[in-house]
Amino acid sequence: MKDYHFWVYILFDERAKGTYIGVTNNLERRMYEHKMGLDDGYTKEHNIHKLGYFEYYKYIDNAIAREKQLKKWNRAWKYRLIETMNPNWIDLADDLEKNIEFWKNKETV
Repeated sequence: MKDYHFWVYILFDERAKGTYIGVTNNLERRMYEHKMGLDDGYTKEHNIHKLGYFEYYKYIDNAIAREKQLKKWNRAWKYRLIETMNPNWIDLADDLEKNIEFWKNKETV
């Protein structure tokens, strides 16, 4: 049986003023697409491409539910969540492979 991986992620811009929340089955590919501006839309228009936070899920339904939940949160809640993983607001995509392996090995749903 194939092992699936789903990710909910939060991007931020240079000034940490704007955020974007998304879900994907391939976080490395999706970060490349955001950084290269391959998708027209909000993140390209507002230059939001730094990875601030992400969560791993085994089941797409759980990942989508979490994405929807986070999109309803106010800015302060989102920023506090980012700071639980990334207190210095660095671009986590810079060392994504190592970060992904760490989170894949944690207990997830």
